[in-house]
Amino acid sequence: MQHLIAPSLLSANFLNLEKDIEMINNSMADWFHVDVMDGHFVPNISFGFSIISQIKSIAKKPLDVHLMISEPDKYLEEFKKSGADILTVHYETCNHLHRTVNQIKKLGMKAGVVINPHVSVDLLKDILPEVDLALIMSVNPGFGGQSFIKSSYQRISRLKELIEQTNSKALIEVDGGVDISNVENLVNAGANVLVSGSAVFKAENPTDYIKQLKNLGK
Repeated sequence: MQHLIAPSLLSANFLNLEKDIEMINNSMADWFHVDVMDGHFVPNISFGFSIISQIKSIAKKPLDVHLMISEPDKYLEEFKKSGADILTVHYETCNHLHRTVNQIKKLGMKAGVVINPHVSVDLLKDILPEVDLALIMSVNPGFGGQSFIKSSYQRISRLKELIEQTNSKALIEVDGGVDISNVENLVNAGANVLVSGSAVFKAENPTDYIKQLKNLGK
């Protein structure tokens, strides 16, 4: 499959959010990536339910909602009501990960699991057959605009091996420091979905930049 592009709205212009959403609607992007932060699991606060609902009202592509929050199980149903199509939770935040993943699916969303740069990819082996998506953080989560951690390539390759070993159909998503300089290497390592925030929204022509991200690595 050709890789998917999911621009991160964390880097959008919040004074002109509707304009940026329409730009993504009309671009070659595949998903909207929505980072939810609680100021506890990560040192930042971002979108709440009302903002996600408003995004959903005009978005013409799936909402890929990434929960960087403590105790995500308390809010799964509310994120479904707000418009999440894909819901990813951090391995580190779930005491009963299989239960959380199954609940996300029961609510009618695709389920994903995320790991931070310091977490071993091998810890995902048992959950891979159950998820639709496995997300490798290629920066430490919390803020946009960080530099890509180069060891992520090896982590992606190892995750691809585990997916094949377990006969999982999970897509590999990569989030953090993604731009046109590393797309080909990421795709070659095994990435299926690329999240790009600062690089897209700081580009002189974001629509054209998304096109470049989409067409590189074929």
